[in-house]
Amino acid sequence: MRSVEYLTSMGVDVKSSLELFGDINTYNDTLGEFVVSATEKLARLEAYKNSKDIANYTIYVHSLKSDSRYFGFTSLGDLAYEHEMKGKAGDVLYIQQNFGQLQDAVKNALAIANEYLNGSDGAPAKAAAPSKAVTTTGEVYVQPAILVVDDSSIIRNFVKRIFNDKYYVGDAKNGQEAINIIAANADNDQIKAILLDLNMPGVDGFAVLEYMQKNLLFQKIPVSIISGDSTKETIDRAFNYPIVDMLGKPFSEANVKSILDKTLMYKELN
Repeated sequence: MRSVEYLTSMGVDVKSSLELFGDINTYNDTLGEFVVSATEKLARLEAYKNSKDIANYTIYVHSLKSDSRYFGFTSLGDLAYEHEMKGKAGDVLYIQQNFGQLQDAVKNALAIANEYLNGSDGAPAKAAAPSKAVTTTGEVYVQPAILVVDDSSIIRNFVKRIFNDKYYVGDAKNGQEAINIIAANADNDQIKAILLDLNMPGVDGFAVLEYMQKNLLFQKIPVSIISGDSTKETIDRAFNYPIVDMLGKPFSEANVKSILDKTLMYKELN
């Protein structure tokens, strides 16, 4: 592994990343997940661009934006944000004409990350394997648990690292997996809180909120939102449901601990 000075010399904002990850060891342990995730997202984005599926393109480029900013790849994050805004506006022409630039920026970030992780001895770059995720298909919990619902494995594993010594942390990568887990635990009281993303492919976070409202679950399971979408429309729509609070991305470890404490306390006070 190369020294962290290599990253800073390549324009990576490591300092802001450490506000999220806490220390360089955690950053190093997690950077391989970014390599795996960004590689997968780039392939999906190209497929959605080619099929003109702008809705899913926008969701995945939003996730790429967030992940890039978490790890200090600011220029890539800014470029992905531009594509996200154009996707929301339905500007297919912009996406088609400028995808190559985004593609090159992703490949450049991946090259920097791999060089940092693997050194410069000419060996093939090997991304660190992502942390093993908890199986989420209707899992029945047998101990008090927090459920983290986010399409980003980076966020799910980040939350696990924070709370694994205190809680069992279950996870779901989309709204349907979350609904399956909530339904599987309907007859117990093991899910103590849910941290829920809103923008996810397929079944999104709003579908989870709607499911919980129809089944009168908010008093039993308090929910807080963790989302990179901080538009007034999204915030207003989220607070139409009895959620506890909403935390915007990117966030720090202290932010996550604070919102979880608040979410857990809500149940004790109601």
